[in-house]
Amino acid sequence: NYFYNEHLACLKCNLSFEELEPSFFSFNSPLGACDKCDGLGNMMQIDIDRIIPNDKLSIMEGAIAPIGPPPWKSYYNDIIQQLVEKYKFNLSLPWKSIPSDVKKILLYGKKTSLKKNSKLLKGEKPIEFEGVIPRIKRRHRQTASSYIREWVEKFMTVQNCELCDGDRLQASSLSVYIKNKNIANLTNLSIKKLASFFNELNLNKKDSEISLSIIKEIQSRLLFLNNVGLGYLNLNRNAMTLSGGESQRIRLATQIGSQLVGVMYILDEPSIGLHPRDNNKLIKTLVELKNLGNTVIVVEHDAETMQSSDWILDLGKGAGIHGGDVVYEGTYLNILKSKKSTTGAYLSNKINIEIPKKLRNGNNKAISLMGASGNNLKQVNLSIPLNKFICVTGVSGSGKSTLINQTLYPCLAKQYFSRNVKPLSYNAIDGLSYIDKVIDINQSPIGKTPRSNPATYTGVFTEIRELFSNTTESKIRGYKSGRFSFNVKGGRCESCQGMGVVKVEMHFLPDMYIQCDQCKGKRFNRETLQVKFKSKNIHEVLSMSIEEARVFYKTHQSIIRKLNALYNVGLGYIKLGQQATTLSGGEAQRVKLSKELSKVNTGRTLYILDEPTTGLHFQDIQLLLDVLHSLADKGNTIIVIEHNLDVIKTADWIIDLGPEGGEKGGQIIAEGSPKDVSKIRNSYTGQFLKSYYGK
Repeated sequence: NYFYNEHLACLKCNLSFEELEPSFFSFNSPLGACDKCDGLGNMMQIDIDRIIPNDKLSIMEGAIAPIGPPPWKSYYNDIIQQLVEKYKFNLSLPWKSIPSDVKKILLYGKKTSLKKNSKLLKGEKPIEFEGVIPRIKRRHRQTASSYIREWVEKFMTVQNCELCDGDRLQASSLSVYIKNKNIANLTNLSIKKLASFFNELNLNKKDSEISLSIIKEIQSRLLFLNNVGLGYLNLNRNAMTLSGGESQRIRLATQIGSQLVGVMYILDEPSIGLHPRDNNKLIKTLVELKNLGNTVIVVEHDAETMQSSDWILDLGKGAGIHGGDVVYEGTYLNILKSKKSTTGAYLSNKINIEIPKKLRNGNNKAISLMGASGNNLKQVNLSIPLNKFICVTGVSGSGKSTLINQTLYPCLAKQYFSRNVKPLSYNAIDGLSYIDKVIDINQSPIGKTPRSNPATYTGVFTEIRELFSNTTESKIRGYKSGRFSFNVKGGRCESCQGMGVVKVEMHFLPDMYIQCDQCKGKRFNRETLQVKFKSKNIHEVLSMSIEEARVFYKTHQSIIRKLNALYNVGLGYIKLGQQATTLSGGEAQRVKLSKELSKVNTGRTLYILDEPTTGLHFQDIQLLLDVLHSLADKGNTIIVIEHNLDVIKTADWIIDLGPEGGEKGGQIIAEGSPKDVSKIRNSYTGQFLKSYYGK
């Protein structure tokens, strides 16, 4: 017998398919998205490493985090006591030494022959122990209490979906192949490898004719992405994990692909996150955009980009109140001769960031991380020599952030302040006793609302409010320091609740903030603004730049210490009360650095900074280096992930990853002083350092 079916179906497998269409391969469409994770590819799931955060602890010491140390609830207490009787083990043993059967029962449960307080009698059924993990899973699923949900989520992490294993699509969509590769296999390839796949793709005559225009378009778009230095990225990379520079370069590649003419493009520091090797690709792309008939305006501090430009506008001479003037406009060759331009002085080498004459020897101790294998890392063994200024370098996508931010830092954070961030895969870590604190100074905002500002973040605002509350006028009126806070009722403007601006919800667009009509942006009510300290009210003080405030508070030691820290990292131009939402990533990072600088120094601290030169002029880089090197001089260890050669050349020790980005990276290819690294042939960083040390 023959069976005929007008649908795409298989009787043996009991499977059927609809007619294929593009939406079947989209995780944003209900036709293609995985049914379990709705096309996200990951879900919040119970993490065994959070259930048992330290396997060296015993059950008595609270090895099982959700139930903690005794006294336990009777539900757990009875089971644990009976397990001890049956398996004859000691509750004071470390978790890793407990019999595996006991571990399995405690964590995952089973119908056990144990019975509360006695042996089973004839005809009785064994009690069923649910297990810690199934129990908290059920509570998370069934509870209406936000408190319980939050408590359970402490033991969960975002993990690949159990059904699609992170591929986001339904099994039927993943069953369609081109040359033994489904759509998930292709999007998991790096852009560079994917381009090679389509360039080498051989199809029969019929398929070639059908796919000709599609493949041509795919090749074109992949080429644009590769040309802006993004060849190491995968197409399935989550947009949230991209750096600002990567996101900007993706948008740039899109514009090149559109082939528009007569457009003015404005780019703000597109070279962020780019190794000098990849910078040339970006510059060629910008020139190509110009040659199409467009105008390209780039806000940039990169010397190579300036050299490739047709016209330079240099603003200054300083920052803040000292800036705002055009000190030079013209060609690159002429800025080198300009006497007014500080930029020109650095470009012409009249002013230099000097290479240190002597490198630190360190204290002969190190932190060792063994077998790091997260993302593209290939069983990397990392040794961090302490009491040195260390630069972690490598081409874009070589694994720097994976190694330092996602593996080393979470290990240290867990050790020193019990932060529950799960590090990527590694085998062991050693040397943690040599330091007593780790500080990650990243570029995330210091606050997400206009309430946050440098004064509140660094703590200087508390002391300023104390001074205002101690004035004669405040004492007569009975005002305490809380009167001068815009975060509590009393002294603030209630119309805007002390923000100075009112949020207007734009529904389908980002929210807008407009100046408050009541206080005109001053944040405080009329009575509070009548109180003055040295002839200035609280609003006028918050409106001062850091530089002005240093003079204003020169006799107040605790305030001046914090202001000096802000000034020393090159932030003299920002205002004390400047809204956090208006600070760039680089500025926010330096505010964080200043907060740490103003604290009492132990000399055993490890600082981690990711591209601190973002948004910095040559002169500001010099200021930043002075601060970082002074920290290292006090016995601390500084780890800087950086592409800027002016920073790299001043390091005591370089750890260079590569040799390429993506799959071809993930290895330490060079370690040593800048001079040593400059001699290593297969190090791109070393090749660029050669110019400072000769051949």
